[in-house]
Amino acid sequence: MASVESNPKPFSLGPYQVSEDCGFLLKEPLQELPPHYQPWMDIARHIPELVQSHELRSEIYKMPMLSSEFLQNEKELRLAHLVLSMMTMGYVWQEGEKDTVETLPCNLAVPLWNVSQSLGLPPILTHADGVLANWMKKDPEGNLELLINLPGGDSVRGFFLVTLLVEVAAVPAIKNIPVVINGVRCGDTNAVVQALENISQSIQDMTDALKLMHVYVDPSVFYGIMRIFLSGWKDNPSMPKGLIYEGVQKEPMEYSGGSAAQSSLLHCFDELLGIKHEESSSSFLNRMRDYMPPAHKQLIQDISYQPSLKSFVQQQNCGHLKQTYHLCVSKLLALRNYHITVVSRFITVPAARTRQLRKQSQDLEDETVTRAPIALEERGTGGSGIMNFLKTVRDQTKDAFIPETS
Repeated sequence: MASVESNPKPFSLGPYQVSEDCGFLLKEPLQELPPHYQPWMDIARHIPELVQSHELRSEIYKMPMLSSEFLQNEKELRLAHLVLSMMTMGYVWQEGEKDTVETLPCNLAVPLWNVSQSLGLPPILTHADGVLANWMKKDPEGNLELLINLPGGDSVRGFFLVTLLVEVAAVPAIKNIPVVINGVRCGDTNAVVQALENISQSIQDMTDALKLMHVYVDPSVFYGIMRIFLSGWKDNPSMPKGLIYEGVQKEPMEYSGGSAAQSSLLHCFDELLGIKHEESSSSFLNRMRDYMPPAHKQLIQDISYQPSLKSFVQQQNCGHLKQTYHLCVSKLLALRNYHITVVSRFITVPAARTRQLRKQSQDLEDETVTRAPIALEERGTGGSGIMNFLKTVRDQTKDAFIPETS
């Protein structure tokens, strides 16, 4: 992190649409749009069934052209973006990779584009939609449910809700980032130590939440059914030309699909802890910041402008501070290692099984994994060469450890 001139105003989360009780999650998302937009809601609530019956595209064709001008606040816009982008994923991938489309019809493309422009988000499903703004409390006990679903049944619900729980587990860490920054600014070692301990525990809780993926998501369903609906039209051989947004522009546009790198969490931790990534990894990570709400992207950028925590640790000659900093890096390293384990189980292993089944020329109809797109066997839905990317980012996290000096 580059040092900047001292700023007497304490660093806070206030300007960044981040709350101390919900973190990056949209607080209490709306469950309904104004009545004018009921045709959108009627289709979006039934995407899995309409895809299953091969009727989603025809229902979208019949949808009236509605202007987004009557959406009056951030929460209405976020729900509209969720609804329209979910419909877009279903429309594009209804028939799998063998019958994709070249054009998104104007009655979907134009409002999606306009809502996206208002929010500063791309016109495709993002982490900010499917996770951060796609939840509600379904009972007084606080149990959670999704607002909008994709094909994949309970595994889709499990995937999005477990990812949501990872975001919830991170809330204490996000809350303590300003404490670290302000502690470094004024040289308060004790405050920095306490905040880093809190962040370390929060990152451990994130890893524990991620382990629930194995409980609530079936790898064959995730790989064979759900994953294509998270895929984009950039760096995807199934749609090499991208997608024309009818009524927006005549040339096709390319956008990446969903990726864990669209979550702001690890970007914040990397900037805080001074973790540097090599050019190829950094390029992809920086591109994924364009898929975040602009205020969240700005928070990451502003953390990078603060006085360096790592330099502060090196200069203080305090064993406890250094130990706590290393604990934080260790917890982040463990989280990235566990993410590699998850990706292996949900992508690498099913991909290998699918290739084996195809090679054996067996009857593949009953094998869920074989429905997966061939084009994505070695790639993440965001377009990255997934395992090499994750291992490179993991290895660069190790470089944050401060070597012992004589």
